[in-house]
Amino acid sequence: MPALVRSNSFIFPDLEFTLRRQFSKANFRPFQREIIQAALDGNDIFVQAATSFGKSLCFQLPAVVDQGITIVVSPLLSLMMNQVEALRAADINASSLNSNTPLPEKDRIMNDLRTGHPRTRLLYVTPELCAQDRFRDRLWVVHEQRELARIVIDEAHCISEWGHDFRKDFKRLAWFRESFPDVPIMCLTATANGQVREDVLSVLGLNANPQRLKTFTMTAHRPNLHFEIRYTRDEDDSRLEDFLKWIRSVYQRRADDRRKNELTALGERVDNVPGIIYTISRDECDNLASQLRQEGIGAQPFHARLTKDTKEQILSKWISNEPGYDIIVATTAFGMGIDKNNVRFVVHWRLPKSFEGYYQEAGRAGRDGNAAYCFLYYSREDRDRVSSLIVRDRAQVPNNNFEARAKSLQALAVYCESVNACRHKLICNYFGENNTPVCDYACDFHKDSADLQRRFLKGLASEEWISTQREEGLYEVDWDE
Repeated sequence: MPALVRSNSFIFPDLEFTLRRQFSKANFRPFQREIIQAALDGNDIFVQAATSFGKSLCFQLPAVVDQGITIVVSPLLSLMMNQVEALRAADINASSLNSNTPLPEKDRIMNDLRTGHPRTRLLYVTPELCAQDRFRDRLWVVHEQRELARIVIDEAHCISEWGHDFRKDFKRLAWFRESFPDVPIMCLTATANGQVREDVLSVLGLNANPQRLKTFTMTAHRPNLHFEIRYTRDEDDSRLEDFLKWIRSVYQRRADDRRKNELTALGERVDNVPGIIYTISRDECDNLASQLRQEGIGAQPFHARLTKDTKEQILSKWISNEPGYDIIVATTAFGMGIDKNNVRFVVHWRLPKSFEGYYQEAGRAGRDGNAAYCFLYYSREDRDRVSSLIVRDRAQVPNNNFEARAKSLQALAVYCESVNACRHKLICNYFGENNTPVCDYACDFHKDSADLQRRFLKGLASEEWISTQREEGLYEVDWDE
């Protein structure tokens, strides 16, 4: 019999026992157990942690052992689909309710809620659904029966107008605390600076009772990731040639390692180097994946234009490391909530729209703690193109976070064009950490700063441009200020 843990008025099974039995994990990662215990104690929780941390477990395990239903508000349908499938595979009663849910399934879920004693342990919903009266009425019934265990808000930075991905429907989630003041709320994000964090807590009313709020803020430092910027120009687009040269060199090194018996014991294919390439358009996903396959590289596109069955098949085979499904070429929505630990590289084919987006996507590499590679192809044409998109979005859909989005993109461009500081330090400084240790040759600056300077001059800038920037004090940036 497992040991029992008492928390408030309930008695829960030993958490390590549940972790092993239900989630097939041997041990908690640092701070996971503390967060889970704080949640079971009835506290409001704010968690800021890198993509590799395992934030989902912090609300999934309490939902398994706690009394009642956990409502998980998520911004992405693909994230819901991936997590619900994984939970069901672990024999956990989980469902999602969104615009893609078939009508019979919607009716089943709503009827389950109407009983006041739902069998569903985790219900994933969109912020838009949370504003609908019918859904709110069902939650009132559940709450009256004391079966509403907690509210979880994933990607909580979307609440803040100062965040890079603000969505108005997230701000309406303040209704939960107003309507159910006794129900704990858990917020999770990988990308929030101090201003965004305070805004999230204020909007949701979590800072009204500081004794009830437990905040867990982890470092953004990922020492196992190697960060590099590869400079290019659009008129001389050598990205494909450069990537093919790199990936083939990786295959060759793995073949050499196998001859030394370093891979044989692991049973890994020499040509299986799981990775993600992020692009900005669906057409480029299709074209790039096709070009890579023509070169003998197992690559598949993944984007919203594909059918649900096709996406599920591609995702399943990629996670299972099947031949021909080594690399996913995807738009930015891909990867959130996917539990694949052995992604060995993440490539940004084009400049992301924000610093936060870049960090979150790059962080999907190396979740097993082993070395992984993250590089970004950077051109000023890309920078100007993304800047124009942000300005266009402001004109077409006026919103209050234009300033935050523009500032985030500017910071990302400065990061890319920096040639005089550690990439890890630049990332951590952006998120408000000023005491990051120097990386162990895990970025292009520390690996070879002279080569970084040469690549910058050759691939991006002219001497005249450098001279002008230095005169204006823009080229050398003091990130310690």
